[in-house]
Amino acid sequence: MTLRNEQSEFAKRLPLLLLYIIVQGYEITFGDFKATTGHSENSFHYKRLAADINLFKDGKYLKLTEDHKQFGLFWENLGGSWGGRWNDGNHYSWGEDGSSS
Repeated sequence: MTLRNEQSEFAKRLPLLLLYIIVQGYEITFGDFKATTGHSENSFHYKRLAADINLFKDGKYLKLTEDHKQFGLFWENLGGSWGGRWNDGNHYSWGEDGSSS
Protein backbone atom coordinates (compact mmCIF):
# COMPACT_ATOMS: atom_id res chain seq x y z
CA MET A 1 0.00 0.00 0.00
CA THR A 2 1.34 3.44 -0.87
CA LEU A 3 1.94 6.16 1.70
CA ARG A 4 -0.95 8.14 0.26
CA ASN A 5 -3.24 5.13 0.67
CA GLU A 6 -2.09 4.71 4.26
CA GLN A 7 -2.73 8.40 4.92
CA SER A 8 -6.21 8.02 3.46
CA GLU A 9 -6.97 5.05 5.73
CA PHE A 10 -5.74 7.01 8.75
CA ALA A 11 -7.85 10.01 7.75
CA LYS A 12 -10.97 7.84 7.35
CA ARG A 13 -10.67 6.26 10.78
CA LEU A 14 -9.42 9.17 12.90
CA PRO A 15 -12.81 10.96 12.91
CA LEU A 16 -14.40 7.78 14.33
CA LEU A 17 -11.98 7.94 17.26
CA LEU A 18 -12.55 11.65 17.80
CA LEU A 19 -16.32 11.25 17.77
CA TYR A 20 -16.09 8.34 20.19
CA ILE A 21 -14.03 10.44 22.62
CA ILE A 22 -16.45 13.37 22.38
CA VAL A 23 -19.55 11.17 22.85
CA GLN A 24 -17.96 9.82 26.05
CA GLY A 25 -18.02 13.39 27.43
CA TYR A 26 -14.41 14.41 26.86
CA GLU A 27 -12.96 17.40 25.08
CA ILE A 28 -9.93 17.23 22.84
CA THR A 29 -7.26 19.35 21.25
CA PHE A 30 -4.39 18.23 19.08
CA GLY A 31 -0.77 18.05 20.08
CA ASP A 32 1.55 16.95 17.27
CA PHE A 33 -0.75 16.43 14.35
CA LYS A 34 1.37 17.96 11.62
CA ALA A 35 4.82 17.87 13.21
CA THR A 36 7.90 18.80 11.23
CA THR A 37 10.46 18.63 14.05
CA GLY A 38 10.93 17.12 17.49
CA HIS A 39 10.56 13.43 16.72
CA SER A 40 12.81 10.58 15.63
CA GLU A 41 13.88 10.47 12.00
CA ASN A 42 11.22 7.97 10.89
CA SER A 43 8.38 9.43 12.93
CA PHE A 44 4.88 8.61 11.79
CA HIS A 45 4.05 12.24 12.54
CA TYR A 46 6.29 13.25 9.63
CA LYS A 47 4.53 10.72 7.40
CA ARG A 48 1.13 12.24 8.40
CA LEU A 49 0.18 8.89 9.94
CA ALA A 50 0.03 9.97 13.60
CA ALA A 51 -1.75 12.41 15.85
CA ASP A 52 -1.25 13.26 19.50
CA ILE A 53 -4.61 13.91 21.12
CA ASN A 54 -4.83 16.08 24.22
CA LEU A 55 -7.66 14.83 26.41
CA PHE A 56 -9.72 16.92 28.83
CA LYS A 57 -12.56 16.05 31.23
CA ASP A 58 -14.42 18.77 33.15
CA GLY A 59 -11.75 21.25 32.06
CA LYS A 60 -8.90 19.14 33.47
CA TYR A 61 -6.07 18.02 31.18
CA LEU A 62 -5.63 14.25 31.41
CA LYS A 63 -2.07 13.36 30.55
CA LEU A 64 -1.58 9.86 31.90
CA THR A 65 -1.46 6.89 29.54
CA GLU A 66 -4.17 5.25 31.67
CA ASP A 67 -6.47 8.22 30.92
CA HIS A 68 -6.36 7.25 27.24
CA LYS A 69 -6.73 3.50 27.68
CA GLN A 70 -10.37 3.08 26.63
CA PHE A 71 -9.71 5.24 23.57
CA GLY A 72 -6.49 3.44 22.73
CA LEU A 73 -8.29 0.10 22.81
CA PHE A 74 -11.08 1.50 20.63
CA TRP A 75 -8.46 2.81 18.17
CA GLU A 76 -6.73 -0.56 18.04
CA ASN A 77 -10.09 -2.19 17.28
CA LEU A 78 -10.33 0.15 14.27
CA GLY A 79 -6.93 -1.13 13.11
CA GLY A 80 -4.73 1.66 14.47
CA SER A 81 -1.68 1.61 16.69
CA TRP A 82 -1.89 3.16 20.15
CA GLY A 83 1.15 4.74 21.79
CA GLY A 84 0.01 3.53 25.21
CA ARG A 85 1.65 0.23 24.30
CA TRP A 86 5.02 2.02 24.51
CA ASN A 87 4.27 4.66 27.20
CA ASP A 88 3.03 7.41 24.86
CA GLY A 89 -0.66 7.34 25.76
CA ASN A 90 -1.87 10.31 23.73
CA HIS A 91 -0.26 9.03 20.50
CA TYR A 92 -2.56 7.47 17.90
CA SER A 93 -1.08 6.26 14.64
CA TRP A 94 -1.68 4.07 11.64
CA GLY A 95 0.59 1.10 10.88
CA GLU A 96 3.15 1.76 13.61
CA ASP A 97 4.72 -0.79 15.93
CA GLY A 98 6.11 1.75 18.42
CA SER A 99 9.72 1.72 17.32
CA SER A 100 9.63 5.09 15.56
CA SER A 101 7.10 7.36 17.24
